[in-house]
Amino acid sequence: MRACKRQRLTAAVLSLGLMGSPAAIAADNVVFVSGAFRRSIPVSDLVFLADTGQARGLIADVLSLAKQQPQEIGKLLKAELAVPLVLTSRLLSTRLGEAVLARVAQIIYPLSAKRMGIPALRAGVINALAATNGKISAISFLKAYPVNEMEVSIPALLAVMQKAKSVSQLVQFFMDSPLDGLRGHGAADSKPAP
Repeated sequence: MRACKRQRLTAAVLSLGLMGSPAAIAADNVVFVSGAFRRSIPVSDLVFLADTGQARGLIADVLSLAKQQPQEIGKLLKAELAVPLVLTSRLLSTRLGEAVLARVAQIIYPLSAKRMGIPALRAGVINALAATNGKISAISFLKAYPVNEMEVSIPALLAVMQKAKSVSQLVQFFMDSPLDGLRGHGAADSKPAP
């Protein structure tokens, strides 16, 4: 019963985030979860990393263990992709867009409200694009994510990372499977008419 109330509250907050100002609600923490393991990284630490190229707090330890340069990760966090707001909004409402959102929502979603992953992702993308005049970055997405704690499923993230060795393979991974579902069953077996 308590989980149901939490999900209803999250749904209400998400709908308010969509109707209100994009900056009204934002992610405060990115929570990495694997079973009983749970570690939070404040979004403010990620913003600091993107702005300065210097890591602090838990993220400094993580980057050190992973032998990653903070300056490079900071650049990735603030790298912008220009996409039209109206076109993106329409695309996210298509079957293809829903399929891609569903795949991503297996990895990131509101903490304790996994079922709200798709609406939260859609709201985060649209709010970020609206706030930044059609440009989106990891940081602008986090600032526009309509729930204050975003969960990242470590097992789901690792599974995707194992399948994709590069960014282009990662994009292909997320695009191929939804397209397969849209093609329908047996589409590969059918031969074109002569």
